[in-house]
Amino acid sequence: MAISIPTRQLFINGEWREPVLKNRIPVVNPATEEIVGDIPAGTAEDVEIAVEAARRAFAMNKGKDWASASGAYRAKYLRAIAGKITERKPQLSKLEAIDCGKPLDEAAWDMDDVAACFEYFAKLAETLDSKQKIPVSLSAEAFKCHVRKEPIGIVGLITPWNYPLLMATWKVAPSLAAGCTAILKPSELASLTCLELADICIEVGLPPGVLNIVTGLGPAAGAPLASHPHVDKVAFTGSAATGSKVMTAAAQLVKPVSLELGGKSPIVVFEDADLDKAAEWVTFGCFWTNGQICSATSRLLVHENIADEFQQKLINWAKNIKISDPLEEGCRLGPIVSAGQYEKVTEMISTAKSEGATILFGGARPQHLKKGFFVEPTIITDINTSMEIWREEVFGPVLCVKKFSTEDEAIELSNDTRYGLAAAVISKDLDRCDRMVKAFNAGIVWVNCSQPCFCEAPWGGNKHSGFGRELGEWGLDNYMSVKQVTQYISNDPWGWYPSPSKL
Repeated sequence: MAISIPTRQLFINGEWREPVLKNRIPVVNPATEEIVGDIPAGTAEDVEIAVEAARRAFAMNKGKDWASASGAYRAKYLRAIAGKITERKPQLSKLEAIDCGKPLDEAAWDMDDVAACFEYFAKLAETLDSKQKIPVSLSAEAFKCHVRKEPIGIVGLITPWNYPLLMATWKVAPSLAAGCTAILKPSELASLTCLELADICIEVGLPPGVLNIVTGLGPAAGAPLASHPHVDKVAFTGSAATGSKVMTAAAQLVKPVSLELGGKSPIVVFEDADLDKAAEWVTFGCFWTNGQICSATSRLLVHENIADEFQQKLINWAKNIKISDPLEEGCRLGPIVSAGQYEKVTEMISTAKSEGATILFGGARPQHLKKGFFVEPTIITDINTSMEIWREEVFGPVLCVKKFSTEDEAIELSNDTRYGLAAAVISKDLDRCDRMVKAFNAGIVWVNCSQPCFCEAPWGGNKHSGFGRELGEWGLDNYMSVKQVTQYISNDPWGWYPSPSKL
């Protein structure tokens, strides 16, 4: 299934632009370890040009050309982008699979979600026109008050490699719907489809400077974007360590940030669960996206009465997962995204084993694949809660299993983590599920499932998993500021000071 990798430049002010320093970064296919193309290596100099382009686009014609144009006007562009994503779905899906290693069927599913997300925020953009004078009830009759929602300004969007185009869309679509202008910095490990989004923007005639895309290394391009004095807000998805650096940079300028960071999410399976259904959801919740998902429910807590039987079911499900080149039909587990990530994952598995954990299944390279950054779906037992593999995000297909005996113990083990992105519970007892929902310290909770995500529902976490919410109306609010407008409507003077005319 041959596909050519387009050679693109940076996308600034509506056109392709060679990086100032003229450098490029190789693109490595993680399934073959071969260099298949390259992307431009933007730096602080390019970020400066992109920010200025975004500033001009925001202020153009006193904002009437974009920032203060009607939401319906902006929605037309978002819908046009959605249509082009759907048209190009076959090419985009293949590029995504080659670039980050996810199975082709999954990449195709992502493209459907990308188009749906642009459509959804187009609808929300249209509703903004009727929300520009939201009345506020006041206790004083001499005044009336309303609230305006306005775009926050120029936004820096820094996105990861596990869902390259979809995670970018989660930020691009609402920020543009709100009337912001944006600079997108995708991960250097997977930027191909984001550069194709630039080509789509040219095709639909998006006004120059509204969306700018600067690819490059994090320290060279992401850091200058986060700390730029003319960027009004930064939205970041990635690791907690990098998120902390983004937050520190933004704090120097007192600029708002929203952070969607890592996770180490629990999934609790009670003794009354349907074990076959539960096994599939547990498998999907950890091994979907090659295990490279911040919300992965990678800490399995299983009731001691069913633990042995359930673990055997998990092994049977894991054995049935097709591991192959992502472009192969039926692939359900592709490679880790890069050599560096592959080494990190395999080292964490090795450390767990040396600390006394048992590799129940997997834990190594599949024997039939001699090249590529492949790791078998891995199930680890005999865990204690101090082990790195239990406490830290692996970002690979690794499931840790621990038994529990009571509901209270399950809650305590679930919340014993610095992260708080997601959690899941599987049980036929819906009252118990409701208790668990309330007890989990997490921003997202799944009941009798794991990982479903909808553009209408809020997404984000607590604690070291970040703050702010993406998607839904909450995602649009990320990119808007609220302005209070209060008017004095009485015919009487205010009367606080003696009138000079009466002295």
